[in-house]
Amino acid sequence: MARSRQYWLFKSEPSVFSIEDLARRGTESWDGVRNFQARNYMMTMQVGDLGFFYHSQATPPGIAGICKVVAIAHPDLTAQNPKSPYYDSRATAADPIWMMVDVGFVETFPRFISLEELKGTPGLKDMAVTRKGSRLSVQPVQKKEWDVIVRLARAEPLS
Repeated sequence: MARSRQYWLFKSEPSVFSIEDLARRGTESWDGVRNFQARNYMMTMQVGDLGFFYHSQATPPGIAGICKVVAIAHPDLTAQNPKSPYYDSRATAADPIWMMVDVGFVETFPRFISLEELKGTPGLKDMAVTRKGSRLSVQPVQKKEWDVIVRLARAEPLS
């Protein structure tokens, strides 16, 4: 039996890689993740899963649009490249340690949803990104949270 689509939030600093960059490129590897929990989330992703593209370290931070998983987890070769800022001397071809997925551009929202707005919206208070100290660059999103945010971004009624 096929599993149902899952939903995610991918964080990126827009000065490093923005949703506009993804829109230009079409697809990109989500590399450089160096947190085991975030890596483990990526290892469960399937082609067709959807994700919010979240601009972190921005003023304000928030959700800019949607991407989709277009390739399942595979070794993040930046970990094995000594010239990469994401190099990890423990990673080898036999034991790559770090994984990445490939994501494709779906859409830029007509309206940016700031972290402040997420925190103030009913139904989102338990969302991982709204919790104090939540720093994971890849995190799960519940379907009900997904639906609320998509309606907010498209200025649709919440009820």
